[in-house]
Amino acid sequence: MDKPNHHDVEVILKLYELRREDRMRKARGWLFGYKASNAAEHQAACPPGSDQDAYYRMITSYWDMAASFVTSGALNKELFLQSAGELLFTWEKTKGNIAETRKAMGNPGYLSNFETVAQAMIDNMNRANPKAYEAFSARVRGAGA
Repeated sequence: MDKPNHHDVEVILKLYELRREDRMRKARGWLFGYKASNAAEHQAACPPGSDQDAYYRMITSYWDMAASFVTSGALNKELFLQSAGELLFTWEKTKGNIAETRKAMGNPGYLSNFETVAQAMIDNMNRANPKAYEAFSARVRGAGA
């Protein structure tokens, strides 16, 4: 793998800047309370046309876009993984309904970049400590300390 360069750093800083936009901040704040673990719960929590639906779509499409830079090779993967903990938090909060949404949409690639990079983060975490992701997941779901 190539070493990170100034371009990679600039992209990561720009991604951080985009997360600071007011509406994105509201969406990110909303995500902390999102607890849907399947498509039915998601539909109840995020009815079409609602602010919650917009927040969900904004957050997940943002992370899928950012992850696409990594999966396409446009952004250094290792550098991105070091600073994208929020991607994994977002994946953990939203993963429960994504497979059903893909099926309902007839789009098996829906949020696939997001999933691919989240899995890379999980793999890295578990290489360092085989129980690290399990503990992280429990904390995000509110089941851990």
